[in-house]
Amino acid sequence: MRLDDYDPGDDIRDLGRGGGGFGGGGGGMGGLLVGLLPMLLGRKMGCGTILLLGVLAFVFLGPGASLLSTGGGSADPMAQSRGAPQGVACDTAAEKFACNVFGSTHQVWGQLVDGYRKPTLNFFTDENRSGCGAAQAAMGPFYCPADQGVYLDTNFFNELASRFGAAGDAAQAYVVAHEVGHHIQTLTGISDKVRQMQARSSQAEGNALQVRMELQADCYAGVWANRARTKDGQPVMEPGDMEEAMRAANAIGDDTLMRSAGQRPVPESFTHGTSEQRMSWLRRGLETGDPRQCDTFNASR
Repeated sequence: MRLDDYDPGDDIRDLGRGGGGFGGGGGGMGGLLVGLLPMLLGRKMGCGTILLLGVLAFVFLGPGASLLSTGGGSADPMAQSRGAPQGVACDTAAEKFACNVFGSTHQVWGQLVDGYRKPTLNFFTDENRSGCGAAQAAMGPFYCPADQGVYLDTNFFNELASRFGAAGDAAQAYVVAHEVGHHIQTLTGISDKVRQMQARSSQAEGNALQVRMELQADCYAGVWANRARTKDGQPVMEPGDMEEAMRAANAIGDDTLMRSAGQRPVPESFTHGTSEQRMSWLRRGLETGDPRQCDTFNASR
């Protein structure tokens, strides 16, 4: 990928490690369960993730587990991370790449969304805090609407390659752009509307709405990739990048992850969409570059 260097300001922070998380850390399945427990016990996080937390909870905890996010967050979101030891953002190769993608998303969405406000990009290691509660590496990258922040432990990029078979810089860029897509949903009011609908819905209906949210974020990631340009006008995407991003979308479909865990896919438990759906909506954004083509809520599937 061709990406300009982004000069980080107050929109990017390195939170380091700490903040009183729930323990567990790590990216393995056992750590994932620990990271999920607060939500299973009723914590209302309202965050958007790129990984299938709902599917993995179903695999390990059975069909009664609910990970439906319905908003919420702390009264003082920034207080969650105050006092944690902070480092210098964008000072590793993985962080620098994520910062450059993040900066590129501002250029694209600043032209497309009236009154655009930047989210924050928060790097952390193993565990920390967010305005939506615990931030743990085991949860994967996520967006918190309460503090309008993207949270990322860059070790996830290694997991993406080794565990999910989705290596490459375009796969990593897809992760960051997907989370920024959730920020666009917050700015445009889509997120609030969906949370209100979910509050009146059954678990299965709420999961179906969440799938549409996640597929739209996939499509928005594709819109960014289509429109992103360097300072000298060159497309950010190079030959082979689209295929890398599509492999990542395929690898983290709900049905694919359930089969990988030796389970039969249960559509009612899906929270992010099948591999085919994720690839389809990412491709739509990549090919059209038009956010108006990302209306997953009025699409048949």
